[in-house]
Amino acid sequence: MIKSKGYAAKDSSSPLEYWEFERRELGANDVLIDILYSGICHSDIHQVHDEWGGTQYPIVPGHEIVGRISAVGPGVTKFKKGDLAGVGCMVASCGECDNCKSDQQQFCSEKKTVWTYNSKDVMHDHSYTFGGYSNNIVADADFVLHVPESLDIKKVAPLLCAGITTYSPLKRWNVSKGHKVGVLGLGGLGHMAVKIAVAMGAEVTMISHSPRKKEDAALLGAHKFLNTHEADEIKEFSSYFDFIIDTVSAPHDYNLYLALLKTKGVYICVGIPAAPMEINGRSIMGGNKILTASSIGGIQETQDMLDFCAEHNILPETEMIDIDYVNEAYQRVLDSDVKYRFVIDMSSIEK
Repeated sequence: MIKSKGYAAKDSSSPLEYWEFERRELGANDVLIDILYSGICHSDIHQVHDEWGGTQYPIVPGHEIVGRISAVGPGVTKFKKGDLAGVGCMVASCGECDNCKSDQQQFCSEKKTVWTYNSKDVMHDHSYTFGGYSNNIVADADFVLHVPESLDIKKVAPLLCAGITTYSPLKRWNVSKGHKVGVLGLGGLGHMAVKIAVAMGAEVTMISHSPRKKEDAALLGAHKFLNTHEADEIKEFSSYFDFIIDTVSAPHDYNLYLALLKTKGVYICVGIPAAPMEINGRSIMGGNKILTASSIGGIQETQDMLDFCAEHNILPETEMIDIDYVNEAYQRVLDSDVKYRFVIDMSSIEK
């Protein structure tokens, strides 16, 4: 077994604390990654506190992982020792079903997707997986990403979740020059949606009820700003957008925003509110509008996203922390007190 150091929660009310544990030995197609940086995603907080149910304790969170490969199994040909690599939300799947073969491993039809943490590894030893708030990780090489060396590796980690979550639907709907894209919510997901949509050539408008977000939106590249508390601005943008990407995870009025779409416009949900969505059917039928959603992306699409970000020098806005600050960071995420993602310097675990 491979010895590991990490930060874990022992139950739903405990803070994250230092914990030593073991990972499985390298298989023929596995790589061992020494983790350099791990991003903090809001879903980490949900799972640590068992807000979605089913959390297996102790839990080591983290599915935004960047590091250097320190060992490879005998069957690995895609990577070598010393390569810069990333791991996102999943580390294995069946590889044989239609979804896996079409680069939709996150929807494995055999229900064998193995998530990076808090997931039974049915493809290997049936133990529960531990994530990136640790000094190393073992992963199937087919689920490991090549991280372009041209990117600032201190900032890359959030691309493995926030980046692919917003890139995937924008790419799927062929967003490009001439399209008008509205981005609802300026947080970890929203700020990435702005950067990526701008790089794809679209005219991008930040949609927010907070006028203080206007300056930040402009700095991120947004061309316009819509303050939804201003009736005149709402009227000005009526039937305006080809696409709206909704990154908000709190309850909100979908009907208000659907009215901002053009005929045949597309409304894309990437946020996950806890409360059920309440939508008036006429909000969609009036104009043949499309309501859809998106959840991360497959491995090849994630690699495409990293290459796209390298080509356009797209990186998230981050704040670097040491691992012993993680509990305070969680509270700041809950208080919306971060611009826009925390990244943990995992070398700090040696302290």
